[in-house]
Parts: sequence; C-alpha cells; structure tokens
Amino acid sequence: MKTTAVIMAGGRGERFWPKSRNSRPKQFLSLTSDGETMIQKTVKRLLPIVDMEDIYIVTNAAYKQLVLDQIKGLPEENILAEPCARNTAPCIAFASAVISRKYDDAVMLVLPSDHLIGYENIYISTLKKAIKVAEKDKNLVTIGITPTYAETGYGYINFGEECGDAFKVERFVEKPDKKTAKGYLASGKYLWNSGMFVWKISSVMENIRNFMPDIYEGAVKIGESFGTPDFEDTLVREFTAFRSESIDFGIMEKAESIYTIPGSFGWDDVGSWLAIERINETDDAKNYIDGDVIAVDSERTTICGGKRLVAAIGVEDIVIVDTDDVVLVCSKNHTQDVKKVITQLREAGRDNLT
Repeated sequence: MKTTAVIMAGGRGERFWPKSRNSRPKQFLSLTSDGETMIQKTVKRLLPIVDMEDIYIVTNAAYKQLVLDQIKGLPEENILAEPCARNTAPCIAFASAVISRKYDDAVMLVLPSDHLIGYENIYISTLKKAIKVAEKDKNLVTIGITPTYAETGYGYINFGEECGDAFKVERFVEKPDKKTAKGYLASGKYLWNSGMFVWKISSVMENIRNFMPDIYEGAVKIGESFGTPDFEDTLVREFTAFRSESIDFGIMEKAESIYTIPGSFGWDDVGSWLAIERINETDDAKNYIDGDVIAVDSERTTICGGKRLVAAIGVEDIVIVDTDDVVLVCSKNHTQDVKKVITQLREAGRDNLT
C-alpha cells in the first residue's frame, strides 16, 4: 500500500519569540548549527520511506511561499494552505480528503513540522513498524516516546497489552503534576504523547465521520472541489466553519483499535528556548553561544546574538536573544511565559513586533 505523509506546519511557535514571528514562525527557522530549518529536517528524514510527491504540508496560507522556498522539489499542489487556524482535527480531515482524491486508500503518516530526531535510523524503523500495524484492519497508531524523566509539560499515553510490535492504548492523560508524572515514570506503562500518528486514510476518515460528522462533511466537499475552479471558495467556506478541535480529543480518546509504538530515537519537541542547549553543543560553563557574543563569568546561559555585540557578565540560567528590533532577557524558569509578552504587545497594538 502506498505510504504518504502529512506534515503539520501551521503553528506560530510563539515560545520562540522574538526569533519566531508571525511572518516566519519556528518551523521555518534554523535552530541547529547545520543551518537546516526545522521543516527541512522533517521532510528530509522522511525521504527513505515516502516519495517527495507523496509528502503534503498543511500550513497557514500566509506561509505557502516559505514552504515553496524551503522545500525544493515539493509539488506546489501538495501545499495545503489553511485559510485560518482550526487545530489538528480539521487539518488532518482536510489533508485526508485531498489525498483520497489521488489514492483510493493509502497509509498516512501525520507528523509535526518542528520536532528534532537524534537517531534517524531508529526513527525510520519505528515508522515502518507503525505502518505495518496501521495496514491491518482499521488500526489507528500513535508514536509514543519512552520517557526519560518525570516531565510535566507533555500529555501521556497509558498502554496495556502487547500486540506484536505495538501496545493497546488504555487511555490518554493530560499534562500531570510532578508527583503524578513520577508515578507514570515508575510504572513503566506510560509514554510521552508525541503528536505523531499513522493510519490508513480510510480508517481515520471513518472515525472522523463517526465522531465529527460536521467536519467530515465539510472535508469531503473540500476534497471533491480540489483541482477545480471552485476549490478556493469551497475551502474558505467550509474550513472557516469548522470548530477548533484536536485530533486527540476528537478521535483518539474515543475510537476503538488505538495502538501505540514506543519510540526511543532522540526525540525533542523543541518546545521553548530551553531546548537550544539540549540540541546544540555548549561550552565548558554549559553556555550556548551564537553570534557576536562575549560571555564573562557566566554559566548555563543561552545567548543568541544578532548584528551587534552582546556582552554578558556574571549571569546564570538566563536566555538572551537579540534581533533587529527586540531584545529578550528571560530567566530559564520563565521561558514558558514568553507568550505573555506577545499578549501584551497585541493588547498595546504593537502587532508589528509579534
């Protein structure tokens, strides 16, 4: 059976402000020393198992040109431009309806555009296992990440019976507090929810029809109009009418035949500025330094310089990011609060800085 991939690339990456902006969000930035952007890495590592012509990127309409510029060889019609943000369920329904116009059925990998993978051979091997499980019956497969510490920032997957290469999913749980997370880790029965899925298009569309019939009907109309003069009008009319819904809540927490495959391939969701020191080399003082920077008696600090010199003296556990129009200085304990700055900027009518 044909294998296709849908890369979700519509997010705004607000926790990487001020590098990440409305005009160029995180997935289109290079955050590693090799110069490749996040979305370029995501596409490149799929090529051993998915042909470029079968990779689809769902993104905001404003980012279509960025995708064209960064992903060479991707057919333009494979860029599915959402007229507005409606979360992952409408995104997946849209892509499924379009791809089903090309293939009667196919396996679909659904992947975020802004994750990093340390061990790509193991990653590909894990996806191949997931594809085999997804080809059977109407199985819906999610890739879980084997936890290495008691993380409170991720949702978790509670798994049960082993079924070949996969495990039956018992339930999905929301982000836990520290005590609960430690219990999950100690039990050995929980995985981090990575947001990566594998299924046949027919399987996921049947579940969308069962649990979200309004979204299903709209997606079918969009798919039927794909490639016709009515497509843009149909897309705007139907997609903007969708409610914002995650695929986890819309389907995965309700459907039957949900399986998970544990992954241990050096996964990082690059969720905040704290990730920079994890995914790049640091100096002897555990500083990550990029750009024209002088750091004196400073430790465990991330400094991303711009066009001017950044001098840091005697600082610890902070993030400094210099851009043409903004300087961010943030305690590492508050990197999740970067969004609060963006909220205040919008309230003040300073959208040009967001």
